Amino acid sequence: MDIGEKIKRLRQELSLTQEELANRAELSKSFISQLERNLTSPSITTLTDILECLGTNLKDFFSEDGDEKVVYTEADIFETEDEHRGSKVEWLITAAQRNAMEPILLTLSPGGTGGRDNPHEGEEFGYVLQGSILLIVGNNRYRVKKGDSFYFAARAPHEIQNPGKSTAKVLWVSCPPTF
Repeated sequence: MDIGEKIKRLRQELSLTQEELANRAELSKSFISQLERNLTSPSITTLTDILECLGTNLKDFFSEDGDEKVVYTEADIFETEDEHRGSKVEWLITAAQRNAMEPILLTLSPGGTGGRDNPHEGEEFGYVLQGSILLIVGNNRYRVKKGDSFYFAARAPHEIQNPGKSTAKVLWVSCPPTF
């Protein structure tokens, strides 16, 4: 990590001059200039003071979340097929297990099933992109067709089946991740 460059970027995002940052942190402009060019290193106390003036803290500053991937392409998709169930699951986001939600694309062959999911904390959302499905939540059954969506708390066993004669595709988002 380039500490000086990151401090400079944060300073510029706040539209502060080096002199303004120096005054707020009770430092000299030349020190800020040298710091941003990596010609000097601050003490932890000085870095903490600078970061406070920039509206952040040590933990967030050194976190790599700012470099988090935002756009995912077809090359990022991981898929598994279960011929016995007649299903294919495509994980649309890499490392989704560390996120608050997990989107997948579920493709069900005629007669296929996504399998039964036991009750768990969280919520489920789905949007049928192709075909139609049978959504089973507890003892309730719902017919969901192309263009329809579903949303429910995952407090009961649930399952998606394709009793139809054509392939069904569902964009399914689980929060928190369970797939």
